[in-house]
Amino acid sequence: MGDPAGIGPEVAVAAYAALGGRIGNRALRLVGDADVFRSCGGVPPEAIVSTRAHATRSPGKADVTNAIATIEAVTLAVGMALKGEACAVTTAPINKAVLMQASFGFLGHTDYLAKLTGAPRAVMMLVGEGLRVIPLTVHIPIAEVPRAVTASTIVETAEIALAALRRDFSVSHPRLAIAGLNPHAGEEGVLGSEEADVIAPAVAELKRRGHAVLGPLPADTMFHAEARARYDAALCMYHDQALIPIKTLSFWDGVNVTLGLPIVRTSPDHGTGFDIAGKGLADPRSMIAAIRLAAKMADARAG
Repeated sequence: MGDPAGIGPEVAVAAYAALGGRIGNRALRLVGDADVFRSCGGVPPEAIVSTRAHATRSPGKADVTNAIATIEAVTLAVGMALKGEACAVTTAPINKAVLMQASFGFLGHTDYLAKLTGAPRAVMMLVGEGLRVIPLTVHIPIAEVPRAVTASTIVETAEIALAALRRDFSVSHPRLAIAGLNPHAGEEGVLGSEEADVIAPAVAELKRRGHAVLGPLPADTMFHAEARARYDAALCMYHDQALIPIKTLSFWDGVNVTLGLPIVRTSPDHGTGFDIAGKGLADPRSMIAAIRLAAKMADARAG
C-alpha cells in the first residue's frame, strides 16, 4: 500500500487494473487497508489482503496515525512471501518522516526488509532499460560518503550484486563496473586518494576471487551507450552518482530492487508524490514495471 496519503495506493490499483489482476499465471493481491484501496478505484474484494490496522486516505496530507497500517502492510506481505504464499513483494512508496515520527526506527524499506527476512545485508539496485545501478552508500549526507566507502563494503556489495545478477537476472557471467569517488576517478591522486587507497584494492580483491569487474572508472564516462555495453551493472559510490543516470534514462519506468534477501522485492522508482496525490495525475508505469520485474525475477529463481 505504501503511505495512504500518497500516490502509492493509486498506482497499485491502476497497475492491478492494467494487468487484469494477474501477472503471467499468478494472481495479484493488494496488501493494505481495504478502504484505502477502494477509494482509489474499483477492486474485487478477493484481491485485497487487508491489514488489521486502519488508515485514513487524505491525499497529500501526511498523517502519523497511518504509520501502523503502513508498516503492517509491509510486514504482512513479507510474511506471505517467506511462507511461500506469494512469489514476490512489490512495495509502494512510504514517507520516511511520518514513520520516523512514529518511532519506526528504520531509514526505509531496505533496512526493515533485511530485519524481517534475517538477511545479513540488503543492497539497493535500480533497474531501467539498458542500465542497472547500485549505490554503495544511500541516504547519507555527501560529507559522510568518503568515510563510508571502504574496501570491505565494496567487496561485500559487489558480491551480493554479482550473485543477484546470476540468480535473479539469469546473467551467467556477470560483469560489474565500479565507479570512482572523485572527479576523473582521482586523476592519479591529484583529485583524491580514495581510488588508489580504497577502491582499487577492492577491485583487485574481487578479481582475485574470480569476478569480472572493471574500475575504478570515472563516473562521468560510465553511462553513455558504448560504455554501458561493457558491463551488466554499475556499482556507484553514492546516491546521486547512481540515481541521476538511471532516472535520466528511465524516469517513468525505473524499478528499485532489493538484493541480498531470501525473497524477491521490487518497488517503483519514485516517491509518495503528495503534491499530485488524489488528482488523477499519478503515472502507474513504474509500478507496472516493478510488478513485471518481480515476476521475472521470481521465475528466474524458480527455474
